Amino acid sequence: MPIPEPPNVFSPEGVIDLHVSPEVRDALRAMIDKKPARLVVDLSRVPYVDSSGLAVLIAAMQSLEHEGGLFMLAGALEEVRAILENARLDRYFLMFPTVDAALAAP
Repeated sequence: MPIPEPPNVFSPEGVIDLHVSPEVRDALRAMIDKKPARLVVDLSRVPYVDSSGLAVLIAAMQSLEHEGGLFMLAGALEEVRAILENARLDRYFLMFPTVDAALAAP
C-alpha cells in the first residue's frame, strides 16, 4: 500500500482581519490550486477572526470542496471558537481540537 502524501496544513499567526484577509486568501488559494485531498487550517495561533476572515475561510472551504477535497479547522482558541459558534459556523466547518486530530480523521 503506498504511503499517502502528507496533508497540507496552513498555520496563520495573529489576527485575521480586513488588513490580513487578502494575504490569507492568497495563501489558501495557492494551496487549494494544488488540489490537496485535505487542507487543515491550524488556528492555534489566531486570537481573533473578523467577518472578512470568516468570509475567506468559507470561500476556501467551498473552493476545496468543489475540487473534491476536505477543508478542516483545527486548534481554534476559545475566542475564535466563540466567534465561529456565534455565527453558527461550528456546524458548517469540520472542526478538530488539534491538527493531529484533524490529520488522523478518516
